[in-house]
Amino acid sequence: MPVDLLLTIAHHLSVFTLVGIFAAEFALLRPGLSGPRISQLAKLDAAYGAVAGFVIVVGVLRVMFGAAGWEYYVSSHAFWSKMGAFLIMGLLTIPPTLAIRKWQGAFKADAGYSPDTAAIRSNRRFLHIQAGFLLLIPIFAAIMARG
Repeated sequence: MPVDLLLTIAHHLSVFTLVGIFAAEFALLRPGLSGPRISQLAKLDAAYGAVAGFVIVVGVLRVMFGAAGWEYYVSSHAFWSKMGAFLIMGLLTIPPTLAIRKWQGAFKADAGYSPDTAAIRSNRRFLHIQAGFLLLIPIFAAIMARG
């Protein structure tokens, strides 16, 4: 099996996994979050970061060893737009990740802990904005695929 095909499969599967984890986080991070759901959210958030790292690694390998060649990617405005959208998504994950870690620590110290609704809403806004940038990524990918 050609390397390009394997890298493409790995990249697509990891991106779909990332979107699935994002959807699960989005579903859990809502008012009323408490108890074991905080720990579950923290695990999902850690998995989200790990899968995002895998997406980056496989993406770099595709650029370096894929059939299109690195020249194709570095000269593509759509590629750089896609990378920009992914970077912005990554930056937007920082505040919710920090909040989730804080909540997890508070839950470990007090099993009755529940984050306040304002903090949850504030962090959900980051997820809403991330979702907007996430929608741009397949659009830029489709533009890229057409040269």
